[in-house]
Amino acid sequence: MTAALLDLPVHVRRRLARALATGFVGPPFTPAALRSVVALSAASPDVVSVLRNWERLGVPPPAMAAWLDSLGEVESRRDAPQFVWSGPRASGVRSRSTRDALEGALASAGRSVWLSTYAYFDGKRAFEVLANRMDGVPALEVVLLLNIERKRGDTTREGDLVRRFARRFWTKDWPGARRPRVYYDPRSLDPSGAEGVLHAKALVVDEEQVLVTSANLTERALGRNIEVGVLLRDRVFAQTAILHFRGLIERKLIAPLPSAS
Repeated sequence: MTAALLDLPVHVRRRLARALATGFVGPPFTPAALRSVVALSAASPDVVSVLRNWERLGVPPPAMAAWLDSLGEVESRRDAPQFVWSGPRASGVRSRSTRDALEGALASAGRSVWLSTYAYFDGKRAFEVLANRMDGVPALEVVLLLNIERKRGDTTREGDLVRRFARRFWTKDWPGARRPRVYYDPRSLDPSGAEGVLHAKALVVDEEQVLVTSANLTERALGRNIEVGVLLRDRVFAQTAILHFRGLIERKLIAPLPSAS
């Protein structure tokens, strides 16, 4: 039912909050009172029902006003989504480069980073910005989700493939002094054929910034390929993505990469 208040135009919601806070609108709430003091659109039956329900629950009008004002504070901290693009640009279309969006978000990380990619080349370069940020911010927690590929016709045992990937990643690909937590999807290593692979390309920073993109962590994808994505600042969206990744870990659907041996 509160959706009726969320759907109000911002200026109408602010006017309603001021009226509730100053006493110009109060119990008993009627469509006529809202129509005369606030606006015709605020006199809808759903809005009146919400206010009456709050009244029955014992919520005073100043508290109603404070709740409405808090919605504005949340919205003011939510940036408009940014269109993110790699490759040739269309004239007159505003977009942010994939590399700039990725590296800019990583450079601002202070608490946590979740980064998922299907492929990367030249690991030391691909992970350089993240590793430097991790070394420079001791409190920063980093989780990587990577795909381990079984090439067609390769009959190597799954455990040996994982250990080989881990040895290369920790000794050659990861450039930092501190280590992230790394996970992979075991389904990609099924010797009878991959049931599925970790194909997601996404970044979540500090549980508030999210980059979803078609680009892998490769020079081509970040600069020359035609790739599209979106960068947004939305805590609910970001936390939902992290909860989903954590759920995969807790259900052991993705596995931790072992240390190099």
